[in-house]
Amino acid sequence: MNSFGSKIRVTIFGESHGPAIGCVLEGLPAGESIDFEALKAFLERRAPGRNALGTSRKESDAPEFLSGVLDGVLTGAPVCAVIRNADHHSGDYAQLKDLPRPGHADYPSAVKFHGFNDVRGGGIFSGRLTAPLCVAGGILLQLLERRGIVIGAQIQRIHKSVGAAFDPVAVSAGLLRRLNGMEFPTLEESRGAAMREEILSASAQGDSVGGVVECAVTGFPAGVGDPMFDGLENRLAQVLFAIPAVKGVEFGAGFQVAELYGSENNDSFVMEGDTIRTATNRCGGILGGISTGMPLVFRAAFKPTPSIGKPQQTVSLSRREGVELVIRGRHDPCVVLRAVPVVMAATALALYDALP
Repeated sequence: MNSFGSKIRVTIFGESHGPAIGCVLEGLPAGESIDFEALKAFLERRAPGRNALGTSRKESDAPEFLSGVLDGVLTGAPVCAVIRNADHHSGDYAQLKDLPRPGHADYPSAVKFHGFNDVRGGGIFSGRLTAPLCVAGGILLQLLERRGIVIGAQIQRIHKSVGAAFDPVAVSAGLLRRLNGMEFPTLEESRGAAMREEILSASAQGDSVGGVVECAVTGFPAGVGDPMFDGLENRLAQVLFAIPAVKGVEFGAGFQVAELYGSENNDSFVMEGDTIRTATNRCGGILGGISTGMPLVFRAAFKPTPSIGKPQQTVSLSRREGVELVIRGRHDPCVVLRAVPVVMAATALALYDALP
């Protein structure tokens, strides 16, 4: 289904080249005000056509609120927001009904939906659907910050260019806010320049690259989450994997823990004034599916954009024979930069829903 949450519930609807996309967000508290200028700035970080590192498709991504908000204040009714699609070239996708694109959901969705799936721009599988996710997440980011919970993210890797990771013990709200104000958020300016070059180089070759978004959360209280199937990692992973192109998620030290002894991996408990903390934070702020009170730190790996300018091999579904495919249309040479606010939005959704 296209819904997530229990305390709150968000439902995403629409298709990439349909009339509109949108979301319905239920369970928000009445009386909370929304800073629409801040929400606009957040949505513009994800919007297409903003710089040479992304697609040339231009969309305002300005949400129209149909319900749930009056005079800038939540009413308690479901919040319904729509974003009208304007700059789409559906003719670029006519051949894809018969020629599934490598790396896309065209073939498995054609099988599942008996050929009735909308392939234009990827339909419901398009990254375009992350725009309404950011509307919902952008609202929740504001509500969380009023509770002292700050979410931020940086680009930690583009292709083979790797930057510094967060210090999982010392990451601060101030650092996260600074990153959230950057056009190309990364801890190291020099590595950020190298990452931009990776994207531009791939684009010049008609190719694409992937990368890693690292996210951190400060101010999240200890004791939130559940064991087994409703653990905090489970909830976060569920919404993060809903983002198109995410192929891996790791928490704390992640896969590196496989190389450590228990004595190296364990985070010792210490007192910091009257507060129990851990001296290190290899667990990423979560143990047994429950928050420890330390910063939450995790990473999401994004695959290279599958729509590329180079010829690729596919098959004709009608003729059952191999053919060469050249994809037309406008596509990001790398989705990672525009995915940074999407990761933040997904995180806000999972964490707000988990809070008591």
